[in-house]
Amino acid sequence: MKFHNKVVVVTGGSNGIGHAIAKAYLTEGAFVVIADKAQPNLSHDQLYYMKTDVSVPEEINQLFAEIDQLFTHIDILINNAGISKFSSFYDLTAEEWDHVINTNLRSTFLCSQAAAKRMRNNENGGSLVHITSTRAFMSEPNTESYAASKGGIYALTHALAMTLQNDGITSNSISPGWIETQNYEQLRSIDHAQHPSKRVGKPDDIANACLFLTDPKNDFINGENLTIDGGMTKKMIYEH
Repeated sequence: MKFHNKVVVVTGGSNGIGHAIAKAYLTEGAFVVIADKAQPNLSHDQLYYMKTDVSVPEEINQLFAEIDQLFTHIDILINNAGISKFSSFYDLTAEEWDHVINTNLRSTFLCSQAAAKRMRNNENGGSLVHITSTRAFMSEPNTESYAASKGGIYALTHALAMTLQNDGITSNSISPGWIETQNYEQLRSIDHAQHPSKRVGKPDDIANACLFLTDPKNDFINGENLTIDGGMTKKMIYEH
């Protein structure tokens, strides 16, 4: 129960990676607030769901106002909410670009700002963790808006670490690689074998990293990005 009575906010916590993160903190004794457009399929007496579209600033403001009604403090924020939209570079519209940037990057800034205003009043500060992606550092074609949003989160991570250092608030990010959230048993052997770790990732791999980064014993880790991809971004992929 390492996080007993800690208050943890997880954006996009109803499904996939966010769902695993929320469950991990509940298991460790935390109070968890899930902010998501979808209702989570999860029940726990220390879980609170608040319907939120993080692409809308007013809904973020409402989220934290509602949290203030329930708790006197926030200890941890996991910025996990995000969308991906891959379309032709030549056809991508400004509206589509803005939707991805606002959902992924702007929400990370606004939620961090709101949480930090509360964390700085804590005796021991707080922790911010932002879920970015290996696509912040490597790309496939026609992924411009997603790559830009995730690269922005990576840069925001170390900027926040510097800004918030005197308030005792750490800021770190996690860059997942291939994390299968739905049909793990249906993956092919080649899907696993191509990874140096010899398996595709699972949501719990990211949840465990969140627990690690937000453990007060690890507060010397600050402004850092942790890549969790089974070694894929270190792999030479030239064919011989």
